[in-house]
Amino acid sequence: MRILVADDHDLVRETIVAFLSGAEIEDVIGVATLDDAIKSANDTGSFDLVLLDYNMPGMNGLDGLARMKQANDDRPVAILSGSASRDVADAALKAGAQGFIPKTLGAKSLVTAVKFMAAGEVYAPFNFMQGGESQPSGPLTKRELDVLRGICEGKSNKEIARDINLQEVTVKLHVKTLNRKLQARNRTHAAMIARDRCLV
Repeated sequence: MRILVADDHDLVRETIVAFLSGAEIEDVIGVATLDDAIKSANDTGSFDLVLLDYNMPGMNGLDGLARMKQANDDRPVAILSGSASRDVADAALKAGAQGFIPKTLGAKSLVTAVKFMAAGEVYAPFNFMQGGESQPSGPLTKRELDVLRGICEGKSNKEIARDINLQEVTVKLHVKTLNRKLQARNRTHAAMIARDRCLV
C-alpha cells in the first residue's frame, strides 16, 4: 500500500507519516505542498491514497482536490484539516473526496480510516459531521450505516438483506462489526447508541 501525506506543517506531516509507517503500511511519503504532491504522483505513479491538507499552499480551496485526483489517476484522495468546518467537509465529500480527516482524530482511528479509504470506502467521522463530541465508534462504512438504519427500524437481518440487496450472512457480519465498533452489547443496544449519537 502506497500513501502520500501532503501537509505544510512539518510536525503534523512527520507525525502522520510515522503513525502510518508503524502500522505496517509499506510505503508512506510526506510532502509539504500541493505541487510536490502532484509531482510525486507524476514521477512515481499513483498512490492508493493521498491525504491533502485543506489549508496548505496551492490548494485554493477544493480546486487542489480536483487537481490531485487527476494527477493520482482518479484514485482515492482525502482532505485533512485542523480547522475546516462541517460545511467544508461536506463540500469536499460532494466534490469527490474519499474522506475527511480532522487532525484531532486519534492515531488508531487515523490508521483505520486510512485503510478504509485505500480500500475504496468513503470515510467521514459522523460525530464531527453531526457536530457532536468525539465518540469511540470508529469509521462506519456506508453499508454499515444502511444495516444500522435497518436495525433502528426494527428489521430482521433477513429483511435488511432483502432491502439493501445483500446476503443474510453478510448482514450478520455487518451487525457483528457494528456491535464491536459501537461497543454495543447487542443489536438493540446498537440502535440506542446510534440514536444517541445521531448516526442514522
